[in-house]
Amino acid sequence: MEKKYDTQKTEEEWKDELSPEEYYVLRQKGTERPYTGEFNLHFENGDYHCKACNSKLFESDHKFESGCGWPSFDQAVEGAIEYIRDTTHGMIRTETVCANCGSHLGHVFNDGPKETTGQRYCINSVSIGFDPENEK
Repeated sequence: MEKKYDTQKTEEEWKDELSPEEYYVLRQKGTERPYTGEFNLHFENGDYHCKACNSKLFESDHKFESGCGWPSFDQAVEGAIEYIRDTTHGMIRTETVCANCGSHLGHVFNDGPKETTGQRYCINSVSIGFDPENEK
C-alpha cells in the first residue's frame, strides 16, 4: 500500500506544475549532474523548501561545502524529511523525501562534519527552492 502524504496530487498535476527536470528528480527519483545546481555553492541566509509543495526542509545555518557537487546540509528541519532504505545501483543508501508530499530530494550519508551531526544531506538543487532571510 502506498503511503498517503498531506499533499496529494496526480502525476499529471505534478507534470503540469513542475519543469521537466524538476519532475524527473522530484517524482521519478532522478539526480541532477554534480556541480551544476543553483544551490551547490549558495550560502545566503534563509530557508530551503521543497520545490514541489513548499514545505520548509533546511535552514542555511546547517548548509556547508562538502565538495560532493550537490548542496549539503548537516541537519534537516525536524519532521520535514522521511527516510527510505535505497538499494538501487548496487549500493545501500538512505533516500530522503519530503515528509509532506513524498518528493525525492536526495540521500543522507554519515560522512558529514563530525563537529556537528556527522551527517551529510546530499540534496539536488532542482528539488529545493530558497527563501531569503528578511532583513530587519
